[in-house]
Amino acid sequence: MSTPTTHDYLLLSRGKWDPVSDKADIEAAIGQFYAWYEANIAAGCFKPGSRLTMDAALVTRDGIRTDGPFAEGKEVIGGYWIIVAESLEAAAAIAAQNPVLTHGLSFEIRPLESERGSAYRHTNETPDT
Repeated sequence: MSTPTTHDYLLLSRGKWDPVSDKADIEAAIGQFYAWYEANIAAGCFKPGSRLTMDAALVTRDGIRTDGPFAEGKEVIGGYWIIVAESLEAAAAIAAQNPVLTHGLSFEIRPLESERGSAYRHTNETPDT
């Protein structure tokens, strides 16, 4: 019997806490998140990720900016993690179990691409024409 092929998926934590949620309830959900997260790492369903600080820099062809903000509140990325799963749907099912979802955060899940970028292949960076 062959082992199912797994892939890595980037999970981005987006948004801000629901302002009507009680801080004690949010704190309890955060504790549940870390227990859930550590259990998923132990099971091989997650690779370590991290919360992000509020500091940022934007580097463009015009230079470097550190005087954000760079994104709207709903677009703020609070952290990233790596899910190991057989498909995007399976990765989404794992993320849907995250205990903090009930307090306003959402998660974007993107497959990590191992292929090198190319100007001749359609990618996220290809302009809409």
